[in-house]
Amino acid sequence: MMSPSRLAGWIDQATGQAPLDLLITNARLLNTATGAIQEAAIAIGGERIVGLDLGDPGGARFAAARTLDAAGRYAVPGFIDTHLHIESSMVTPDQFERAVLPRGTTTAICDPHEIANVAGAAGISYFLAAARTLRMTLKVNLSSCVPATALETAGARLDVDDLLALKDDPAVLGLAEMMNFPGVLAKEPAVLAKLAAFAGDHIDGHAPLLRGPALDAYLAAGILTDHECTSFAEAWEKLEKGMAILMREGSVAKNVKALAPLIGPDTWQRLAFCTDDRNPLEIAHEGHIDYALRLAIDAGAPLIPAYRAATLGAAMIMKLEDRGLIGPGKRADILLIRRLEDVDVEAVVCGGSLVEPDFFADRDKVAPVGLHSIRRARVEPASFEVAGAGRPTPIIVVHEAQLLTDRLEALLPEAAGCRQSDPKAGIMKLAVLERHGRNGNIGLGFVQGFGTLKGAIATSIGHDSHNITVISGNEQDMALAVNRLIEIEGGSVVVEQANVLAELRLPIAGLMSDRPLEAVSQDLAALRAAALRIGCSLAEPVLQLAFLPLPVIPHLKLTDMGLVATEGDGLKLIEL
Repeated sequence: MMSPSRLAGWIDQATGQAPLDLLITNARLLNTATGAIQEAAIAIGGERIVGLDLGDPGGARFAAARTLDAAGRYAVPGFIDTHLHIESSMVTPDQFERAVLPRGTTTAICDPHEIANVAGAAGISYFLAAARTLRMTLKVNLSSCVPATALETAGARLDVDDLLALKDDPAVLGLAEMMNFPGVLAKEPAVLAKLAAFAGDHIDGHAPLLRGPALDAYLAAGILTDHECTSFAEAWEKLEKGMAILMREGSVAKNVKALAPLIGPDTWQRLAFCTDDRNPLEIAHEGHIDYALRLAIDAGAPLIPAYRAATLGAAMIMKLEDRGLIGPGKRADILLIRRLEDVDVEAVVCGGSLVEPDFFADRDKVAPVGLHSIRRARVEPASFEVAGAGRPTPIIVVHEAQLLTDRLEALLPEAAGCRQSDPKAGIMKLAVLERHGRNGNIGLGFVQGFGTLKGAIATSIGHDSHNITVISGNEQDMALAVNRLIEIEGGSVVVEQANVLAELRLPIAGLMSDRPLEAVSQDLAALRAAALRIGCSLAEPVLQLAFLPLPVIPHLKLTDMGLVATEGDGLKLIEL
């Protein structure tokens, strides 16, 4: 609750009757409200901006406990990630903050449906508790699709009453991505109950390739945003129909270059950036929202509208009225940038405090949830045999840096009446194993696009039900990789010829590490190197593999129940 005395203090600081906590001088202010660039001094009291001096960038009328000389650098509002799953960074929220805040992301809006699919409402509560301990702003949209569909086995189920019990938490914005767009169009009662319960609140969308009357019906249900656009034409139709477009640049799905032509002086208000799923290596080596913004500018997006989309546009779409611009009464999230074209963030002020080496010290720790979540028996190589020789086999075709897959039919090599991988065609065996202790299902299939593997890659990250996914050319390595994942209680493993080459332990729900950011990055780099050694041709093998069990992304996927194909506007299990 805001106190009258706190308001009185800000008024005194704004009028010069009390000293500021921080004064930023000699800045070139990027005014996202007007699009102008102005010389300015920025007055800060606590976590709030209390004044701007646009006539004297030296701020002579203010006294301050601390002064930061911008030295001609541009002052821009903090960046906002409008949709992400922190679990995909493979670290806990406090370590995620350490990764992204120095890159200029001061606000993030997460959907914790990865951990919710493993641990249920306790997983969401974990993120709500974490939000109270962070210095950056973490908002939560409540997971709408746990599980995403009925064609997979999750570790939990959340109904509308489970979500309503969490709705009043101050960190909650609304309802997270409605991934089950076939369920919306089919008017499934449980789906409509959630949409009705959050009518008037923010409702995120997830509608890959949805166009025409089906898109109209989806929007008529009250859904506001989409982050799944992969082409300008798709995004433009959605934009024309009033949908806000969240331009995504993740570790696997990389869409900003294709969508950058959307950005202009008449459209930025309905555009924003998001990462969705981005691992710590890309964050460290390339960046976060700063990287997405830089890509858009490099692709030809006009400079000022692109910055406005990353800040004020995002705030307007997500109804965050206290941020997105630098002005009195707004939260003091401010970046100092040397060259706008380079998006080179040199200093970050978060909630009125300069981000310095000790900025992340002395925070409360949130007890992890979802420990010991790998609940299945060990497997044998015979578990991965695929009977049914002599007929064409549907093959999942993976494309680099895309979530969308294609489908082909192929006659595969045979041995002892079973279908085998085809190394010459780059077709490997794929399996998804239920790991929540519910039924022991194993879904079997084949995939092309990972290269010809001389070993196996396995992971307990498997969007969104997070079963175990394993790929290999032979059953022996598949069994070894899966059994090692069971032993280490989740994570990712690369094996070759009966040897474990690399592993990343993720004991928190099989999704996140309990170790520091740097250790996770080091293990992830070793995993990539090991995947390359066994013949993987993809730059991001683990997360690309992790999306193969996600049936709400067209066109052919594999869950623990079997192959799932997109047919029309619906999903259907098909015969292997």
